[in-house]
Amino acid sequence: MYIAMNHFRIAAGRAAEFERVWRERDSYLSEVPGFIRFHLVRGKDLDDGCHLYASHVEWASKQAFLDWTHSEAFRKAHGERRTPEGLMVEHPRFHGWQAIDLD
Repeated sequence: MYIAMNHFRIAAGRAAEFERVWRERDSYLSEVPGFIRFHLVRGKDLDDGCHLYASHVEWASKQAFLDWTHSEAFRKAHGERRTPEGLMVEHPRFHGWQAIDLD
């Protein structure tokens, strides 16, 4: 399994708006082979008042994730998404994680 995460710093006082944007978006993930599940997780509020979030997407493999990034579903999801001005303090930070089989 491969986990793809984007970490977001959201402007102070705009957490509810950020969650609404994600709740109302079209993701198209369910159309993509290898997609397992998606979670948007909220972390603590930071000392500067910003809000910390991460998207957590589970994929069957790293290749399934990479295939998605080159798919029509990816282009549709990212082409239609319009993030309101000033909502994110900085560009999201991506982290990819390869699951370790401990059995």
